[in-house]
Amino acid sequence: METLTAKDLTLGYGDSTIIDSLDVKIPKGEVTVLIGGNGCGKSTLLRSLSRLLKPQSGHIVLDNKDIAKMRTKEVAKKMAILPQSPVTPEGLTVLQLVKQGRYPYQSWAKQWSKKDEEAVNEALKATNTEELRDRSVDSLSGGQRQRAWIAMTLAQGTDTLLLDEPTTYLDMAHQIEILDLLFELNQEQGRTVVMVLHDINLASRYADHIIALKDKSVYAEGKPEDIISCQLVQDVFEMNCDVREDPLFGTPMCIPHGKGRCIIKEVVQQQQQRTS
Repeated sequence: METLTAKDLTLGYGDSTIIDSLDVKIPKGEVTVLIGGNGCGKSTLLRSLSRLLKPQSGHIVLDNKDIAKMRTKEVAKKMAILPQSPVTPEGLTVLQLVKQGRYPYQSWAKQWSKKDEEAVNEALKATNTEELRDRSVDSLSGGQRQRAWIAMTLAQGTDTLLLDEPTTYLDMAHQIEILDLLFELNQEQGRTVVMVLHDINLASRYADHIIALKDKSVYAEGKPEDIISCQLVQDVFEMNCDVREDPLFGTPMCIPHGKGRCIIKEVVQQQQQRTS
């Protein structure tokens, strides 16, 4: 199974530096979640790990090779990337979309094979999209569409999956559905999963390893129960909260201090004191 590492990595756009001299190693065979405030560089880091963004300096190393020196198809056979809000060509069916995942294995000398067909069928089955195979992707619900895109990444047959905010624009039920699917792929198939999430509670519930970004670098990383704290939430998200144990999963659960609710509670307490 491949290892994925960033060494002295600096990323940015034009004169703007987003990530500065960052070192990080993605644990293989685990679920890693990138968290942090808006604009902290989560998606930028993920894009660089997948070779969609060229570093200003430093290196991304995949299986002991600098990915900048690897061929595109070689990288695509080792890592699959699902960007945020991918655009599907109009009229494309689920089956046609999932088949795109086999592109790295195609060439003028090697056409569609039985192995390709098996990979596509297995991806459809793993994502529970078999009954949707002939449906147009743009006719699907948000959750169905996301499962179809994940099926495409699975069809690539890679050990590592990179996903940028896979639950964006989904309601709570579909968010859990997608995260359950990714968790099962990790547990049952041993795939390394790296994803960006905004919800710190969902990140804590599903991640084996969390990387919190702040000030262009890694603020903290480790198991959720080891690093998620009131201090981290204050420093990284600039928000006061309580951190308690999730009663169902035993993982850290962040309870924000909302100013409006606190003011209402304070007013009610004052009224109660005056009438008592």
